[in-house]
Amino acid sequence: MIPINAPQIGEEEIKAVIEVMKSGVLTHSLGQGPMVRRFEEEYAKFVGAKYAVAVNSGTAALHVALAAVGLKRGDEVILPSFTFVATAETVVLAGAKPVFVDVDPETYTVSPEEVDKAVSGKTKAIIAVDLYGAPADMKTLREIADKHGLKLIEDAAQAHGAVYDGRPVGAYADVACWSFYASKNMTTGEGGMITTSDDELAEKLRLIRCHGEQQKYMSTLIGHNYRMPEIEAAIGLVQLEKLPIFLARRRENAERLTAKLCEARNLQLPREQPKCRNSWYLYTVRLKDASRQKRDTVVEQLKSKGIGAEIYYPWPIHMMPPYRRCKRFKLTETEKASEQVFSLPVHPSVKTEHVDYIAETILGLI
Repeated sequence: MIPINAPQIGEEEIKAVIEVMKSGVLTHSLGQGPMVRRFEEEYAKFVGAKYAVAVNSGTAALHVALAAVGLKRGDEVILPSFTFVATAETVVLAGAKPVFVDVDPETYTVSPEEVDKAVSGKTKAIIAVDLYGAPADMKTLREIADKHGLKLIEDAAQAHGAVYDGRPVGAYADVACWSFYASKNMTTGEGGMITTSDDELAEKLRLIRCHGEQQKYMSTLIGHNYRMPEIEAAIGLVQLEKLPIFLARRRENAERLTAKLCEARNLQLPREQPKCRNSWYLYTVRLKDASRQKRDTVVEQLKSKGIGAEIYYPWPIHMMPPYRRCKRFKLTETEKASEQVFSLPVHPSVKTEHVDYIAETILGLI
């Protein structure tokens, strides 16, 4: 089976873990162990941010970011429904209300026009998601946020190495949130990162990460235990160094797949937007004018032939039981995409002959 994603772990990561184990420093009470500090410094440089704050998951990154921007009960946060559930559940955990809006039918990222129409007197923030590694239209969203006095948060969990308007993703957001889950472009097993260039927000992010403690046993605000362990940070440092190689291989595979599938008229292929570079976390195609059943059948046939195709995401968040009562606008494109898209593996372990086999198999099925 060619899996949809696979962590790229080598001897360098193993050695880094052993060195941490031998050091005896496995964590730090304020989340600021030597490996964590190094990882934060290097990641901030990589994305062009002033600060990076390491946490123990991408979900934690979102929750801390939302808490730091000062959400209070009754506030509304505008976001897409076509994303992983963590984007919405952290809004609820922070005490606010999700407001779901539709996505662009080509990029599957949130539609700025729909965001602008959804702003109300209760709106406090906007969350944009760089879905499948494709950057959201952050410049336009920044203009909307500034016009209405809103905070702009970027869920970049799938976009390590992606570029928007000539700059690393995250540049237009007040806060950007990243995941290092095992399937991502780089991994620490679990783990996450928050980046910002705002001095005040950076201080709040650090405090919330660790029980609100500015010093040991003295909490100055309500926080959580979201520290990143030293072992994860050590793995992250090695992975960050390897990331350009990983990204180059993903791009090579994605471009070859596009060249092989471009004549399939009933497939909508992913396409980079002007001045953007995808991170190619997932290569997501759309079976045009297909029913959910037909799309699901194609995915099952691919799996039966050893290709780990997956559906991200078969059920938009607004259709899930805990969120059915949440405020939403017309979500035509969201619901249509959820019935027609499926993703194919392009990670660095996918060889050229695998790409050719994936393409030939798809063309033979559709």
